[in-house]
Amino acid sequence: MAPVCVLVGPPGAGKTSTGQALAELLGHGFRDIDGDIEAAAGKPIPEIFVDDGEEHFRALERAAVEAALTGFSGVLALGGGAVLAPQTRAALADQTVIYLSVELADAIRRVGLGAGRPLLALNPRATLRHLLDQRRPLYEQVATHQVVTDGRTPEQVAEEIVELLKR
Repeated sequence: MAPVCVLVGPPGAGKTSTGQALAELLGHGFRDIDGDIEAAAGKPIPEIFVDDGEEHFRALERAAVEAALTGFSGVLALGGGAVLAPQTRAALADQTVIYLSVELADAIRRVGLGAGRPLLALNPRATLRHLLDQRRPLYEQVATHQVVTDGRTPEQVAEEIVELLKR
């Protein structure tokens, strides 16, 4: 059992909203790794970062991704930093991965200035720019397809992904 597709991309790319729309179009379930991490930890992600640190969060994330890649058959959305782990990138090699790309202006408009996003708490604009630049090559490395989300609704993006999945 494997996901029908895996969505990756930076904060603000629309992984959750697009994933939900895509799952509905495909008649599949939707799963967000961040929700799995919060359930496993028993607390919200910002609290995991504050109480336990980013390294602990990343360990929970790797475990959640591994479990979902082998035990879930719907649309799976990974957290923005999940691709940082070499083992996660390796596990994505045999998956259909959709990289939802977004440029800085749209990402900032969508995520605001960091509320509830621990990595964006200090200087969100500069941090988000750095995350986009740092992670873009990793998203491209794991992607089967890349879909631009700038200026588009989640439904429009989901419709494009449905067409890509038919190929």
